[in-house]
Amino acid sequence: MTDATVPTPAFPILCHVTPWYFRRMGMMTLMVAVFGIYFLYDGKYGYPKANVIADKKTWFEEVVLKSFDEAKSAGKVDIWVENARQQGWPTGRDGEPPRWVSYAAEHSWPEKPHRYTQKEIDEQFWWGGGTLFAAVILGVMILVNKNKVLRGEPDHFVTPEGKRVNYADSFRIDKRLWDNKGLAYVWHRPGGDSAQPAKAVIDDLKYEGAVRVLDVLMANFKGELLEKVQPPETPVDDAETEAGKEA
Repeated sequence: MTDATVPTPAFPILCHVTPWYFRRMGMMTLMVAVFGIYFLYDGKYGYPKANVIADKKTWFEEVVLKSFDEAKSAGKVDIWVENARQQGWPTGRDGEPPRWVSYAAEHSWPEKPHRYTQKEIDEQFWWGGGTLFAAVILGVMILVNKNKVLRGEPDHFVTPEGKRVNYADSFRIDKRLWDNKGLAYVWHRPGGDSAQPAKAVIDDLKYEGAVRVLDVLMANFKGELLEKVQPPETPVDDAETEAGKEA
């Protein structure tokens, strides 16, 4: 029965999608899109640039250092230094061989550059395309949900998907997730007791004011109600109580 002190709701009860849902979905869409762009950037620019630096280190070790060692063995370090300066090579100091660490630091390159395989580069494009596609899907979901409404009437409610649920046809309500997630599941038999059972959802987090629809349903409900069961309090043993008092 409905409490006489509770005002009768005005019908229809229209529960539109909450701003919270759109904010959350918008943030998810933006985050996924940023990841997608980041993957594509790495595939197009980041990884190839890293490979250029890795090639530079290979050139430094196989050409610059090798030619320096040969010149040092031949006693022609001064000539090698002059030729290296003309070609823009690193020359080292005081007859010492040039160091990759110093050469890399001059160009803001990493000390240990990593070389990426073509497979790793291709994977960045796959990941980028996949995440951008997921961002598009999320964007479509936002648009699809923009005009969805949960509608409550005196003897039934209509789900956001347009399915009618008569209160009289409802035989089970599961509210165990209501306190934490704002979800209630309603089992009903469209068309009477002989019909195949179906399940509808009342989502109070997604649809603002959905609790009012649930309240009207509960006021007209006579079936099975599943609620979260509070654990019973653990009885305190008398002996433990007395020991506590003595302490």
